[in-house]
Amino acid sequence: MTAAANSSAPTPSPTPEARGSGWPATLAETLPHDHADATLVGRVWDPTAQGPSPVLVTSEAVHDLSHAFPTMSDLMTAEDPAAAARASAGAPLGATEAVLAATMRGDRRSTRFLSPVDLQCVKAAGVTFAVSMIERVIEERARGNAEEAERVRAQVLGVIGGDLGSIRPGSAEASKLQEYLVEQGLWSQYLEVGIGPDAEIFTKCPVLASVGTGSEIGVLSTSSWNNPEPEIALIVDRDGRILGATLGNDLNLRDVEGRSALLLPKAKDNTASGSLGPFIRLFDASFSLDDVRRAEVRLRVDGADGFVLDARSDMTQISRDPADLVRQLIGPQHQYPDGAALYLGTLFAPTADRGEPGAGFTHHVDDVVRISSPTLGTLVNRVAHSETCAPWEFGVGALMRNLARRELLR
Repeated sequence: MTAAANSSAPTPSPTPEARGSGWPATLAETLPHDHADATLVGRVWDPTAQGPSPVLVTSEAVHDLSHAFPTMSDLMTAEDPAAAARASAGAPLGATEAVLAATMRGDRRSTRFLSPVDLQCVKAAGVTFAVSMIERVIEERARGNAEEAERVRAQVLGVIGGDLGSIRPGSAEASKLQEYLVEQGLWSQYLEVGIGPDAEIFTKCPVLASVGTGSEIGVLSTSSWNNPEPEIALIVDRDGRILGATLGNDLNLRDVEGRSALLLPKAKDNTASGSLGPFIRLFDASFSLDDVRRAEVRLRVDGADGFVLDARSDMTQISRDPADLVRQLIGPQHQYPDGAALYLGTLFAPTADRGEPGAGFTHHVDDVVRISSPTLGTLVNRVAHSETCAPWEFGVGALMRNLARRELLR
Protein backbone atom coordinates (compact mmCIF):
# COMPACT_ATOMS: atom_id res chain seq x y z
CA MET A 1 0.00 0.00 0.00
CA THR A 2 2.94 2.36 0.14
CA ALA A 3 5.22 3.66 -2.52
CA ALA A 4 8.07 2.56 -0.27
CA ALA A 5 6.94 -1.00 -0.85
CA ASN A 6 5.56 -0.94 -4.34
CA SER A 7 6.85 1.90 -6.54
CA SER A 8 10.01 3.66 -7.55
CA ALA A 9 8.99 7.09 -6.25
CA PRO A 10 11.38 8.42 -3.59
CA THR A 11 10.05 8.66 -0.06
CA PRO A 12 11.60 10.09 3.10
CA SER A 13 13.25 7.56 5.38
CA PRO A 14 12.56 8.04 9.11
CA THR A 15 15.57 8.20 11.37
CA PRO A 16 16.18 5.26 13.75
CA GLU A 17 15.17 7.53 16.64
CA ALA A 18 11.84 8.39 14.96
CA ARG A 19 11.19 4.73 14.28
CA GLY A 20 11.00 3.83 17.96
CA SER A 21 12.90 1.32 20.07
CA GLY A 22 13.83 -2.08 18.74
CA TRP A 23 14.48 -0.96 15.15
CA PRO A 24 15.82 -2.38 12.91
CA ALA A 25 15.37 -6.16 12.69
CA THR A 26 18.39 -8.42 12.51
CA LEU A 27 18.85 -11.19 9.99
CA ALA A 28 18.91 -13.79 12.78
CA GLU A 29 15.41 -12.86 13.98
CA THR A 30 14.04 -12.28 10.48
CA LEU A 31 14.82 -15.83 9.32
CA PRO A 32 13.08 -18.93 10.72
CA HIS A 33 15.05 -20.75 13.40
CA ASP A 34 15.49 -23.72 11.03
CA HIS A 35 16.19 -21.62 7.95
CA ALA A 36 18.80 -24.08 6.71
CA ASP A 37 15.99 -26.57 6.04
CA ALA A 38 13.37 -24.05 4.89
CA THR A 39 12.40 -23.14 1.33
CA LEU A 40 11.87 -19.39 1.56
CA VAL A 41 10.69 -17.19 -1.28
CA GLY A 42 9.94 -13.50 -1.35
CA ARG A 43 9.92 -10.42 -3.52
CA VAL A 44 12.43 -7.61 -3.84
CA TRP A 45 12.42 -4.26 -5.55
CA ASP A 46 15.28 -4.41 -8.06
CA PRO A 47 16.45 -0.83 -8.75
CA THR A 48 18.28 -1.97 -11.90
CA ALA A 49 15.09 -3.39 -13.39
CA GLN A 50 12.98 -0.64 -11.79
CA GLY A 51 10.53 -3.30 -10.77
CA PRO A 52 9.81 -6.24 -8.47
CA SER A 53 11.27 -9.73 -8.79
CA PRO A 54 10.45 -13.01 -7.02
CA VAL A 55 13.48 -14.41 -5.21
CA LEU A 56 14.66 -17.51 -3.40
CA VAL A 57 15.98 -16.47 0.01
CA THR A 58 18.80 -18.15 1.88
CA SER A 59 20.79 -16.88 4.83
CA GLU A 60 23.55 -15.84 2.41
CA ALA A 61 21.83 -14.37 -0.65
CA VAL A 62 18.59 -13.61 -2.46
CA HIS A 63 18.49 -15.36 -5.84
CA ASP A 64 16.51 -14.03 -8.79
CA LEU A 65 13.58 -16.18 -9.98
CA SER A 66 12.07 -13.74 -12.47
CA HIS A 67 13.63 -15.44 -15.52
CA ALA A 68 11.57 -18.55 -14.72
CA PHE A 69 8.67 -17.03 -12.78
CA PRO A 70 8.00 -13.34 -13.49
CA THR A 71 5.53 -13.15 -10.59
CA MET A 72 5.05 -14.95 -7.31
CA SER A 73 1.66 -16.01 -8.61
CA ASP A 74 3.41 -17.77 -11.51
CA LEU A 75 5.63 -19.71 -9.11
CA MET A 76 2.56 -21.01 -7.29
CA THR A 77 1.33 -22.65 -10.51
CA ALA A 78 4.25 -25.09 -10.45
CA GLU A 79 3.41 -28.67 -9.50
CA ASP A 80 5.90 -28.40 -6.62
CA PRO A 81 6.69 -24.71 -5.98
CA ALA A 82 9.38 -25.48 -3.40
CA ALA A 83 11.29 -27.75 -5.78
CA ALA A 84 10.73 -25.35 -8.67
CA ALA A 85 12.12 -22.41 -6.69
CA ARG A 86 15.22 -24.31 -5.66
CA ALA A 87 15.82 -25.57 -9.20
CA SER A 88 15.32 -22.15 -10.77
CA ALA A 89 17.48 -20.03 -8.49
CA GLY A 90 19.35 -17.58 -10.67
CA ALA A 91 22.01 -14.99 -10.05
CA PRO A 92 22.11 -13.40 -6.60
CA LEU A 93 20.58 -9.92 -6.42
CA GLY A 94 22.40 -9.21 -3.17
CA ALA A 95 23.48 -10.60 0.15
CA THR A 96 20.44 -11.28 2.32
CA GLU A 97 21.82 -9.27 5.22
CA ALA A 98 22.50 -6.28 2.97
CA VAL A 99 19.05 -6.44 1.38
CA LEU A 100 17.43 -6.58 4.81
CA ALA A 101 19.52 -3.65 6.04
CA ALA A 102 18.49 -1.57 3.01
CA THR A 103 14.87 -2.52 3.66
CA MET A 104 15.05 -1.35 7.26
CA ARG A 105 16.74 1.90 6.25
CA GLY A 106 14.11 2.59 3.60
CA ASP A 107 16.95 2.87 1.07
CA ARG A 108 15.28 3.31 -2.30
CA ARG A 109 18.52 3.11 -4.23
CA SER A 110 19.23 -0.46 -3.13
CA THR A 111 17.58 -3.85 -3.50
CA ARG A 112 15.03 -4.22 -0.71
CA PHE A 113 12.32 -6.65 0.37
CA LEU A 114 8.64 -6.15 -0.50
CA SER A 115 5.49 -7.95 0.54
CA PRO A 116 6.01 -11.55 -0.67
CA VAL A 117 2.74 -11.69 -2.67
CA ASP A 118 1.85 -9.90 -5.88
CA LEU A 119 -1.14 -10.90 -8.04
CA GLN A 120 -2.79 -12.96 -5.29
CA CYS A 121 -5.97 -11.52 -3.79
CA VAL A 122 -5.38 -10.67 -0.14
CA LYS A 123 -8.25 -12.07 1.91
CA ALA A 124 -8.80 -12.43 5.65
CA ALA A 125 -10.88 -14.65 7.90
CA GLY A 126 -12.39 -12.98 10.95
CA VAL A 127 -13.62 -14.21 14.33
CA THR A 128 -11.87 -17.57 14.02
CA PHE A 129 -10.92 -17.75 17.72
CA ALA A 130 -13.38 -17.79 20.60
CA VAL A 131 -11.56 -14.92 22.33
CA SER A 132 -11.77 -12.88 19.14
CA MET A 133 -15.50 -13.57 18.93
CA ILE A 134 -16.04 -12.40 22.51
CA GLU A 135 -14.08 -9.22 21.88
CA ARG A 136 -16.11 -8.47 18.77
CA VAL A 137 -19.34 -8.89 20.75
CA ILE A 138 -17.93 -6.51 23.35
CA GLU A 139 -16.74 -4.08 20.67
CA GLU A 140 -20.18 -3.99 19.07
CA ARG A 141 -22.10 -3.55 22.33
CA ALA A 142 -19.70 -0.80 23.44
CA ARG A 143 -20.23 0.94 20.08
CA GLY A 144 -16.52 1.53 19.64
CA ASN A 145 -16.00 3.16 23.06
CA ALA A 146 -12.95 1.64 24.78
CA GLU A 147 -13.99 2.66 28.30
CA GLU A 148 -17.50 1.28 27.90
CA ALA A 149 -15.95 -1.94 26.58
CA GLU A 150 -14.39 -2.62 29.98
CA ARG A 151 -17.81 -2.67 31.62
CA VAL A 152 -19.40 -4.75 28.86
CA ARG A 153 -16.48 -7.22 28.98
CA ALA A 154 -17.19 -7.97 32.63
CA GLN A 155 -20.88 -8.50 31.85
CA VAL A 156 -20.25 -10.81 28.87
CA LEU A 157 -17.64 -12.93 30.61
CA GLY A 158 -19.91 -13.25 33.60
CA VAL A 159 -22.60 -14.75 31.39
CA ILE A 160 -20.56 -17.12 29.24
CA GLY A 161 -18.14 -18.25 31.94
CA GLY A 162 -15.27 -20.53 30.99
CA ASP A 163 -13.44 -21.95 28.03
CA LEU A 164 -15.12 -21.92 24.61
CA GLY A 165 -12.22 -23.64 22.88
CA SER A 166 -14.04 -26.96 22.58
CA ILE A 167 -17.01 -25.46 20.70
CA ARG A 168 -16.78 -26.20 16.98
CA PRO A 169 -18.51 -23.70 14.66
CA GLY A 170 -21.61 -25.10 13.00
CA SER A 171 -22.01 -27.95 15.51
CA ALA A 172 -25.12 -28.72 17.55
CA GLU A 173 -23.25 -27.53 20.67
CA ALA A 174 -22.43 -24.24 18.98
CA SER A 175 -26.07 -23.77 18.02
CA LYS A 176 -27.17 -24.34 21.61
CA LEU A 177 -24.60 -21.84 22.89
CA GLN A 178 -25.78 -19.24 20.40
CA GLU A 179 -29.40 -19.74 21.48
CA TYR A 180 -28.38 -19.32 25.12
CA LEU A 181 -26.46 -16.10 24.49
CA VAL A 182 -29.39 -14.67 22.56
CA GLU A 183 -31.71 -15.55 25.46
CA GLN A 184 -29.35 -13.68 27.80
CA GLY A 185 -29.64 -10.56 25.70
CA LEU A 186 -26.20 -10.96 24.18
CA TRP A 187 -27.17 -11.42 20.54
CA SER A 188 -24.53 -10.25 18.10
CA GLN A 189 -23.88 -10.77 14.41
CA TYR A 190 -20.39 -11.85 15.47
CA LEU A 191 -21.92 -14.94 17.10
CA GLU A 192 -23.09 -16.08 13.68
CA VAL A 193 -19.64 -15.94 12.08
CA GLY A 194 -17.89 -17.03 15.28
CA ILE A 195 -19.81 -20.24 15.94
CA GLY A 196 -22.19 -20.55 12.98
CA PRO A 197 -21.54 -22.71 9.89
CA ASP A 198 -20.22 -19.90 7.65
CA ALA A 199 -16.88 -18.19 8.21
CA GLU A 200 -16.38 -14.45 7.83
CA ILE A 201 -14.02 -13.99 4.87
CA PHE A 202 -13.39 -10.50 3.53
CA THR A 203 -10.98 -8.65 1.28
CA LYS A 204 -8.17 -7.15 3.32
CA CYS A 205 -6.61 -5.05 0.58
CA PRO A 206 -6.36 -4.90 -3.22
CA VAL A 207 -3.86 -6.83 -5.32
CA LEU A 208 -0.32 -5.42 -4.87
CA ALA A 209 -1.40 -3.21 -1.95
CA SER A 210 0.06 -5.14 0.99
CA VAL A 211 3.34 -3.96 2.53
CA GLY A 212 6.30 -6.01 3.64
CA THR A 213 8.71 -6.13 6.54
CA GLY A 214 10.43 -2.85 7.34
CA SER A 215 7.56 -0.75 5.98
CA GLU A 216 5.28 1.63 7.80
CA ILE A 217 1.88 0.19 8.72
CA GLY A 218 -0.93 2.69 8.81
CA VAL A 219 -3.82 3.60 11.11
CA LEU A 220 -6.18 6.47 10.40
CA SER A 221 -5.36 9.63 12.31
CA THR A 222 -9.03 9.86 13.31
CA SER A 223 -8.98 6.47 15.07
CA SER A 224 -8.66 6.48 18.86
CA TRP A 225 -8.89 2.70 19.40
CA ASN A 226 -6.97 0.33 17.13
CA ASN A 227 -5.00 -2.89 17.43
CA PRO A 228 -2.45 -4.99 15.60
CA GLU A 229 -3.76 -8.42 14.65
CA PRO A 230 -0.84 -10.89 14.45
CA GLU A 231 -1.75 -13.78 12.20
CA ILE A 232 -0.50 -16.53 9.93
CA ALA A 233 -1.55 -16.20 6.29
CA LEU A 234 -1.81 -19.16 3.94
CA ILE A 235 -0.71 -19.00 0.30
CA VAL A 236 -3.25 -20.70 -1.95
CA ASP A 237 -3.15 -21.35 -5.70
CA ARG A 238 -6.02 -21.06 -8.17
CA ASP A 239 -7.08 -24.67 -7.50
CA GLY A 240 -7.25 -24.22 -3.74
CA ARG A 241 -3.94 -25.98 -3.03
CA ILE A 242 -2.34 -24.66 0.16
CA LEU A 243 1.30 -24.19 -0.77
CA GLY A 244 2.89 -22.29 2.07
CA ALA A 245 2.51 -19.69 4.79
CA THR A 246 3.74 -16.31 5.92
CA LEU A 247 3.13 -13.91 8.81
CA GLY A 248 0.74 -11.00 8.65
CA ASN A 249 -0.66 -8.02 10.51
CA ASP A 250 -4.39 -7.54 9.82
CA LEU A 251 -4.40 -4.12 11.47
CA ASN A 252 -7.87 -3.13 12.67
CA LEU A 253 -9.59 0.10 13.75
CA ARG A 254 -11.74 -1.19 16.60
CA ASP A 255 -13.59 2.06 17.16
CA VAL A 256 -14.68 2.14 13.51
CA GLU A 257 -15.79 -1.50 13.32
CA GLY A 258 -17.46 -1.16 16.73
CA ARG A 259 -19.71 1.62 15.44
CA SER A 260 -21.03 -0.69 12.72
CA ALA A 261 -19.89 -3.95 11.15
CA LEU A 262 -20.84 -2.38 7.81
CA LEU A 263 -17.81 -0.13 8.28
CA LEU A 264 -15.47 -3.14 8.09
CA PRO A 265 -13.84 -1.90 4.84
CA LYS A 266 -13.01 1.43 6.51
CA ALA A 267 -11.74 -0.37 9.61
CA LYS A 268 -9.57 -2.81 7.69
CA ASP A 269 -8.53 -1.41 4.31
CA ASN A 270 -6.56 1.83 4.41
CA THR A 271 -3.20 2.89 3.06
CA ALA A 272 -0.54 0.55 4.48
CA SER A 273 -3.00 -1.23 6.77
CA GLY A 274 -2.01 -4.80 5.86
CA SER A 275 1.48 -6.29 6.07
CA LEU A 276 2.76 -9.73 5.06
CA GLY A 277 6.18 -11.35 5.34
CA PRO A 278 9.02 -11.39 5.75
CA PHE A 279 8.94 -14.37 3.36
CA ILE A 280 6.69 -17.20 2.23
CA ARG A 281 7.79 -20.54 3.60
CA LEU A 282 6.76 -23.13 1.02
CA PHE A 283 5.55 -26.55 2.06
CA ASP A 284 8.19 -29.25 1.67
CA ALA A 285 9.62 -32.10 3.72
CA SER A 286 10.50 -29.69 6.55
CA PHE A 287 7.23 -27.73 6.80
CA SER A 288 3.54 -28.54 6.29
CA LEU A 289 0.03 -27.42 7.15
CA ASP A 290 0.29 -29.36 10.41
CA ASP A 291 3.14 -27.05 11.43
CA VAL A 292 0.79 -24.12 10.84
CA ARG A 293 -1.93 -25.78 12.92
CA ARG A 294 0.37 -26.05 15.94
CA ALA A 295 2.31 -22.82 15.49
CA GLU A 296 2.72 -20.15 18.14
CA VAL A 297 2.62 -16.54 17.01
CA ARG A 298 4.22 -13.89 19.19
CA LEU A 299 3.41 -10.19 19.17
CA ARG A 300 5.65 -7.52 20.65
CA VAL A 301 4.89 -3.80 20.51
CA ASP A 302 7.62 -1.34 21.55
CA GLY A 303 6.45 2.23 21.88
CA ALA A 304 8.65 5.31 21.60
CA ASP A 305 7.14 6.22 24.98
CA GLY A 306 8.64 3.12 26.60
CA PHE A 307 5.42 1.11 26.48
CA VAL A 308 5.92 -2.62 25.85
CA LEU A 309 3.27 -5.19 24.99
CA ASP A 310 4.29 -8.84 24.71
CA ALA A 311 1.74 -11.58 23.96
CA ARG A 312 1.41 -14.96 22.29
CA SER A 313 -1.28 -16.55 20.12
CA ASP A 314 -1.59 -20.35 19.98
CA MET A 315 -2.90 -21.69 16.67
CA THR A 316 -4.10 -24.88 18.37
CA GLN A 317 -6.93 -22.77 19.80
CA ILE A 318 -8.34 -21.76 16.41
CA SER A 319 -12.04 -22.62 16.14
CA ARG A 320 -12.04 -23.28 12.39
CA ASP A 321 -9.44 -25.52 10.77
CA PRO A 322 -7.26 -23.67 8.24
CA ALA A 323 -8.17 -26.16 5.48
CA ASP A 324 -11.88 -25.52 6.10
CA LEU A 325 -11.31 -21.77 5.82
CA VAL A 326 -9.62 -22.30 2.46
CA ARG A 327 -12.54 -24.44 1.29
CA GLN A 328 -14.88 -21.61 2.20
CA LEU A 329 -12.61 -19.14 0.40
CA ILE A 330 -12.13 -20.85 -2.94
CA GLY A 331 -14.04 -23.48 -4.93
CA PRO A 332 -17.12 -23.70 -7.16
CA GLN A 333 -18.57 -20.75 -5.22
CA HIS A 334 -15.62 -18.39 -5.89
CA GLN A 335 -12.50 -18.50 -8.05
CA TYR A 336 -9.18 -16.69 -7.78
CA PRO A 337 -7.29 -17.20 -11.08
CA ASP A 338 -4.04 -15.81 -9.64
CA GLY A 339 -4.41 -17.43 -6.22
CA ALA A 340 -4.88 -15.82 -2.84
CA ALA A 341 -3.26 -15.06 0.48
CA LEU A 342 -5.60 -15.77 3.41
CA TYR A 343 -5.07 -14.32 6.88
CA LEU A 344 -6.32 -16.97 9.34
CA GLY A 345 -7.45 -14.69 12.17
CA THR A 346 -5.99 -13.98 15.58
CA LEU A 347 -6.38 -15.00 19.19
CA PHE A 348 -4.89 -11.68 20.23
CA ALA A 349 -7.27 -9.04 21.64
CA PRO A 350 -5.36 -6.63 23.91
CA THR A 351 -7.18 -5.30 26.94
CA ALA A 352 -4.26 -3.92 28.95
CA ASP A 353 -4.56 -0.19 29.54
CA ARG A 354 -2.19 2.16 27.79
CA GLY A 355 -2.72 5.44 29.54
CA GLU A 356 -5.95 6.13 31.39
CA PRO A 357 -7.49 3.24 33.37
CA GLY A 358 -10.23 1.53 31.38
CA ALA A 359 -9.10 3.03 28.06
CA GLY A 360 -7.54 -0.24 26.85
CA PHE A 361 -4.74 -0.57 24.32
CA THR A 362 -4.37 1.50 21.19
CA HIS A 363 -1.44 2.24 18.90
CA HIS A 364 0.73 5.33 19.07
CA VAL A 365 2.65 6.64 16.09
CA ASP A 366 6.18 5.15 15.98
CA ASP A 367 5.17 1.92 17.71
CA VAL A 368 7.41 -0.88 16.43
CA VAL A 369 5.36 -4.05 15.91
CA ARG A 370 7.08 -7.42 15.74
CA ILE A 371 5.11 -10.51 14.75
CA SER A 372 7.14 -13.70 14.92
CA SER A 373 6.96 -17.47 14.88
CA PRO A 374 9.91 -19.88 15.10
CA THR A 375 9.17 -21.52 11.74
CA LEU A 376 8.27 -18.32 9.86
CA GLY A 377 10.68 -15.69 11.18
CA THR A 378 9.78 -12.13 12.15
CA LEU A 379 7.73 -9.45 10.42
CA VAL A 380 8.55 -5.91 11.62
CA ASN A 381 6.61 -2.71 10.90
CA ARG A 382 6.47 0.79 12.33
CA VAL A 383 3.10 2.44 12.97
CA ALA A 384 2.27 5.70 11.21
CA HIS A 385 -0.90 7.49 10.17
CA SER A 386 -2.29 6.12 6.90
CA GLU A 387 -2.71 9.65 5.62
CA THR A 388 1.03 10.31 5.91
CA CYS A 389 2.25 6.94 4.59
CA ALA A 390 3.51 7.10 1.02
CA PRO A 391 0.59 6.47 -1.35
CA TRP A 392 0.10 3.15 -3.11
CA GLU A 393 1.13 3.85 -6.71
CA PHE A 394 2.50 0.63 -8.24
CA GLY A 395 -0.55 -1.33 -9.37
CA VAL A 396 -1.29 -4.13 -11.81
CA GLY A 397 -0.91 -1.91 -14.87
CA ALA A 398 2.51 -0.71 -13.71
CA LEU A 399 3.60 -4.29 -13.03
CA MET A 400 2.54 -5.50 -16.48
CA ARG A 401 4.31 -2.59 -18.20
CA ASN A 402 7.47 -3.26 -16.19
CA LEU A 403 7.46 -6.98 -16.97
CA ALA A 404 6.90 -6.22 -20.66
CA ARG A 405 9.88 -3.85 -20.75
CA ARG A 406 11.97 -6.60 -19.15
CA GLU A 407 10.68 -9.10 -21.76
CA LEU A 408 9.43 -11.39 -18.98
CA LEU A 409 5.87 -11.78 -20.30
CA ARG A 410 5.32 -14.84 -22.44
